[in-house]
Amino acid sequence: MLKQSQNLKQQQKLTPLQLQTIKLLELTTIELEERIKSEMEENPALDESDEQKEIDAEIDRNEDDFSIKDYLDDEDDSIPAYKSQTHNYSSENRKFDYALSSGESFQQYLIDQLGFHSLSEHQRNIAIFLIGSIDDDGYLRRDLNFICDDIAFKQNINTNADELEHILKIIQTFEPAGVGCRNLQECLLLQLDTKHQTQPVINAQKIIAEYFDEFTKKHYDKISKKTDINEDDLRKAIAEIVKLNPKPGNLFSDDYSEQGKTIIPDFVLDIKDGELVIELNSYNVPDLRINANYMQMMRQYASKKGKISVHDKETAQFIGQKITAAKYFIDAIRQRQKTLISVMNIIVELQRSYFLSGDENQLKPMKLKDIAAHTNLDISTISRVLNGKYIQTYFGIFPLRYFFSESVHTKDGEDVSSREIKSILQKCINEEDKSNPLVDADLVKTLKEQGYNIARRTVAKYREQLNIPVARLRKEI
Repeated sequence: MLKQSQNLKQQQKLTPLQLQTIKLLELTTIELEERIKSEMEENPALDESDEQKEIDAEIDRNEDDFSIKDYLDDEDDSIPAYKSQTHNYSSENRKFDYALSSGESFQQYLIDQLGFHSLSEHQRNIAIFLIGSIDDDGYLRRDLNFICDDIAFKQNINTNADELEHILKIIQTFEPAGVGCRNLQECLLLQLDTKHQTQPVINAQKIIAEYFDEFTKKHYDKISKKTDINEDDLRKAIAEIVKLNPKPGNLFSDDYSEQGKTIIPDFVLDIKDGELVIELNSYNVPDLRINANYMQMMRQYASKKGKISVHDKETAQFIGQKITAAKYFIDAIRQRQKTLISVMNIIVELQRSYFLSGDENQLKPMKLKDIAAHTNLDISTISRVLNGKYIQTYFGIFPLRYFFSESVHTKDGEDVSSREIKSILQKCINEEDKSNPLVDADLVKTLKEQGYNIARRTVAKYREQLNIPVARLRKEI
């Protein structure tokens, strides 16, 4: 049996403005620019702030001297001619687009080299398919038997693994050297084959071909005993191997991907009169306002005091909705800017000595909750502010999360940043004897002598974060 009932309960909900602000906080400067453009296309009530209004006001004050109609076309006297010019910007307010240019792709570069070989149409089609299966590192990581099935299914070309192997050998002679390899060992051998066959190169080929496992584990003593290569010749052979590129595809420059990695900072830090000044980088982000025509139309409908037709009422409702949405969006943008500046100011205040000196050792331990405590914002909000954001300083561009680190206690009871520990570890490893590198236990002892009581597992964690391999793999002869 169905029946109706009323329940009274409290529920916390975010307002439309809060939801809008949360979404905008996550955006970087470039993403915000695109978001604003998209919103302006969807909402005609949203308009870009017109700096030309000051010029128009000046013209109105000088109407006695000239008539603005003298500068209008007869056919359209509602738009001043100077406003229709696409290049009517001063050097200060001209906006720039970050254009991305695309060059020749890696696969196309390889396909172009097919023209230097006499191949039948059947072989060329197979070669093009094989090239398409090579990844950006230059490796062919798929089994040839599987590729045979794919060619038959997708291209209706019958072939076999032997024919694929023959064509792959041709591709492996292409530039860059090592392309088309199926593993690291083959990659290094292909590159060594292109070198002048000196004794160090010959020794290097023998080491990679026959003792690759021992080489990767840096068991140089075993290699020397098995090959009768003395220590000096072994050092020269290893020097030849170290010069090789384990990812030959990376040598090919892709203009699009390289330019696509350009970082546009969200904040700019400057020092003025000895004080640190933070500004939002909103150079290409337009200032917004409500469209004046829409506001005028709403005033006209409001002046009629309900004496409007059904069609006009629907129009008024549409305009009202768009104006409300535009106001929410503008308020959300302002709230975003206020929150970003508030958070960044606290970061700069807590890390003031670092921003003044640029010395990484001056970084203090800092966590998200420290910022939340100073700004009265939720930690999730702080996290949204930090994600993907960068700051430009006079000593480089850094992600905001770079300034956050764990605290480590010294023997004097002082809290220091984990970055300081990592800096000491890096220095110790840079200065170590490469023939007898420091193991983690030695690093723990060195840190303890300097007043840092760090566990071995913590040292191993910091070492891995610095992308430093274990002592055995750092050994050199």
